[in-house]
Amino acid sequence: MPKLKTKKSISKRFKIISTHKILRRRAGKNHFLQKKSSNRKLSLSRNVLITKKYAKTILFTTLFI
Repeated sequence: MPKLKTKKSISKRFKIISTHKILRRRAGKNHFLQKKSSNRKLSLSRNVLITKKYAKTILFTTLFI
């Protein structure tokens, strides 16, 4: 049986930093930035951890182990 392929969409969107911890980007930093404050844009550019519930789903159902 051949190896299972990694889901490329998952590998582009998320980054695994340690065991069962996954980073994601925040939404809302692509356009309409003029009306957003500097502090809001700064907080949008920081990465956040995904909750354990979704991390488990991403790790074990998408073959991104």
